[in-house]
Order: sequence, then structure tokens, then C-alpha cells
Amino acid sequence: MNNLYQKYQQSSCVCTDSRNLTPDCLFVCLKGANFDGNKFAAEVLEQGAKYVITENRDLQDNPRAVVVDDALKTLQQLANYHRQQLKMPVIGITGTNGKTTTKELINAVLSTTYKTACTKGNLNNHIGVPLTLLSIQPTDEMAIVEMGANHVGEIADLCEIADPDFGLITNIGVAHIEGFGSKENIIQTKKALYRHVIAQGGTLFVNETDNVLRNGLSYDNVVYYGQDAEDQIVSMNPYLTIRVGTETVETHLTGSYNIWNFMAAAAVGCFFQIPDNVIAKALGNYVPSNHRSQVDRIGSNVIISDYYNANLTSMTAALKNLSQLDHPRKVAILGDMRELGDLSVEAHTEISQLAENLHIEAYFVGQEFGKVVKINVFADVEEANAYFAAHPLENAMVLIKGSNSMHLNKLTAILNA
Repeated sequence: MNNLYQKYQQSSCVCTDSRNLTPDCLFVCLKGANFDGNKFAAEVLEQGAKYVITENRDLQDNPRAVVVDDALKTLQQLANYHRQQLKMPVIGITGTNGKTTTKELINAVLSTTYKTACTKGNLNNHIGVPLTLLSIQPTDEMAIVEMGANHVGEIADLCEIADPDFGLITNIGVAHIEGFGSKENIIQTKKALYRHVIAQGGTLFVNETDNVLRNGLSYDNVVYYGQDAEDQIVSMNPYLTIRVGTETVETHLTGSYNIWNFMAAAAVGCFFQIPDNVIAKALGNYVPSNHRSQVDRIGSNVIISDYYNANLTSMTAALKNLSQLDHPRKVAILGDMRELGDLSVEAHTEISQLAENLHIEAYFVGQEFGKVVKINVFADVEEANAYFAAHPLENAMVLIKGSNSMHLNKLTAILNA
């Protein structure tokens, strides 16, 4: 591993996609159900990669090739080896909802004072976490690593790679239930972050009002936050205005549920001795660009773009937030929630009934909603676009939310109006 680590240090970065090759990179040949990067090992060397990690035995004698039995495992081992060389706090973040937003807010706060390395986008799985770690530079002072999971044991595996000494779980709800099997499995998988940090003697950041997170937690190094979070909401029409210490902050996010994400970021900033006024300014300056609680005015409509992901918990929160906002016409365009397994019919029924009970003008996209809804339902985005092109929405506040695989970002009749 030491020999490979030296090659990593001599490289400009680590790449896994031959379509986005960076000169002098260390290229890792990964394979999946529909692709095999090992087929391009020789080609990426010709195109400018400095070294390649590959399972292709034909390159055994090439001095720029590191031939291994399992390229993915080698990537993970290299990332952990790099992690062990780092002498800086590593903050691990997971949760069912809000982990990416919380990660971005924490980074916004910490980067006011420290040189931070942070997960890009949502590269939070068994490939993304190693790539995040390997992007950390010697000059960085702090790292924020997001961890996602869709099956039992995944967070424990990611903790073995990232070895965080600080941990924060945003919340634990029902998502990816198809892969987990039960909510208890979700809880135990997510709380592996707590167990790892505790074993390290590190520090946890815990929402004091969340009984699921606090249940069974007996540990001294805990920073609790959120005791009076809801009292810190000043207004939300549609942007959330909050109090941080003695400061009033006008944010660029909508949704009362985001108060917990703001309070988490403030707690982390306070722990690392960042003044309240600096924290408040950082939170106010953060502007989302990832379609998570993002607000834009398009034509005569106010669009709440929240279509990067969806599950029963987040969909419920988004609808309730829409109902609380002050606007004469409230519309929700909701796409299917994926990976719910046997709970899918029940969950989609619950959401459609909630929209009706909240008196929200709702439209539904996808086969799962099609099983439980009889009106204003479209098979796919193309069908929805055709409808809204013929019946354009005007002077409305529109929530667009659904699982990423529903491609609601292609709802051009609304988003390009």
C-alpha cells in the first residue's frame, strides 16, 4: 500500500470516469452491472492518466499500471490509508433527510475560519466516500464527509473507510425500506456512526428533541442542539428567517423542517469556536443550487424545487410546509417515491390524502401514484409536460418533489416557462 500511496501522491487527483479524465490523474478502473472500466485501462494511460489501478492482467508488465484483484476494494483501502495520514478533525454526517443540506451548511460555517474539504454533491456511497477522502489535501484543516446508505450495514462499512472522529445524524425515517427490510434495520444502520465515534472517543452532535436519536445514547462527549429550534423561526414566506444567538438571519432556503439543519450547523460552528455573528452571516449567505428546498421565480410562478430525492418523511414535511406558506394558489407536482417495497401503496396513498386534506392543488407523476390516484395523474414527465403546455400554471406557488429517478428536472413546461 505504501508503494501505491506514493503513486497517489505523485498524481494530480483520482478519477474513475474515463469521460472526464484529468491529466496526470490516478485512474481507478471500476466495474458495475453495465460497465467495466478495466476495458479502458490502456486507453486512459494513452489519454494522459499518470497511473491506473486495474484488474486487467494484460497490463501486468506496464510500470504505470497497478494490477489488483479488486479495484474497488483497493480504492477503499487507499482512501483509508490516506485518512490515517491526516491530522485533522473528520466530521461524518448521515441521516434519512437533510444530510446534504446540513453538510453544505456546516461547510459554509466552518469554511469562514478553516480550510475545509467537503463531500461534493452527494458522493456519499462506497465509491463517493473514498473519492472524497482522497480529495483532501495536506493544507486542509478540517473534513466533512457525507455518508449515505440503502442497505443494512453500509454506514458501518463507510465508517471503517472514513474513520470519523465527529458524528452527526440529521434524523432517521423511512427511506430505502426495500433495501433495509425494516425501520429498526434503518436505525441500527444509521447509528453505526454513533457507535464508531464513541469507540474512537470522539464527539457527537445530537438533536436533543429527537427521541429516536437519543434512545439508548449514554455517552459524555455529546453536543446537544435544537432544544428550542422551532422558537427560533421568525418567518417563512417563502424563505426561512431564523434567529442564531442574538442575530436574525434571512436564509435562502424554504421549509420549517430546515430549522434543524441550520441549528446543527450552528452547533458545529459554536463547538469549533466560531462567533455567533460569523455563523449567522455564513448561514444567511448560503444559496442552494442542488434542488433541495430551492426557491426560484419562473414567470409568474414561485417554484420550490425539491426534486433531488423523496421519501415518505420528506414528502410529508414538504407538503405541510407548502400549506403553511402565504400564497393564494398552492400547487404540488409530486413524483413517485422509490425503494419503498411493500410500503409503496400505503405511502403513496398517505401522500395523496395529505395533499387533499391540506387543500393543495396536486398533480402526480409515476406508476406508483397511478395505482392510488385517479385524477391529475401522469404516467411520466413527458405526459405531464404535454398537459402543462396546454394548461399552463400561472400566479402559483409550485412545489415540485419526487425521487431523482422520476426526472422531474425535465418538467420543462414549468421550469422553463
